[in-house]
Amino acid sequence: MALEIERKFLVDKRKLRGLNFFSEEKISQGYLSRRPTVRVRLTDTRAFLTIKSSTKGISRQEFEYEIPMSDAEELLKLCGRNVLKKYRRKVPYGGHVWEIDFFAGRHAGLILAEVELTSPDEAVALPDWVTKEVSGDKNYFNANLVKSDWTNQRVV
Repeated sequence: MALEIERKFLVDKRKLRGLNFFSEEKISQGYLSRRPTVRVRLTDTRAFLTIKSSTKGISRQEFEYEIPMSDAEELLKLCGRNVLKKYRRKVPYGGHVWEIDFFAGRHAGLILAEVELTSPDEAVALPDWVTKEVSGDKNYFNANLVKSDWTNQRVV
């Protein structure tokens, strides 16, 4: 078990030009349950089953287990429409590694940046490409995004 502490922000895509990302991966993640959150994630090279507790502030318990890719493919089928597709790029900034998710499919145009912290009160330098903080906005939790279409939303 690990304690996940993260802050999440909307991103101004115009300001991302010229950033040097050090990794990129394609992600499909589906949700088998929302209380607790039970997620299956499949990347190009690995797969995981993750269980997350309810969020308290910007923290929650997280249990993550690597599983065979073939199992993840079958579990994703069980998720039906409750699957998100996105590309995750990582970039260092201010002593942290930022993960920037570019959503695809029915959430195309949505870009969220996350930064993991070691404590809820840890100071973090904000890059100029982040806009509004949405850490506490449940509408931006992936487990809730999967239940909505993003196509009619305004995106910066």
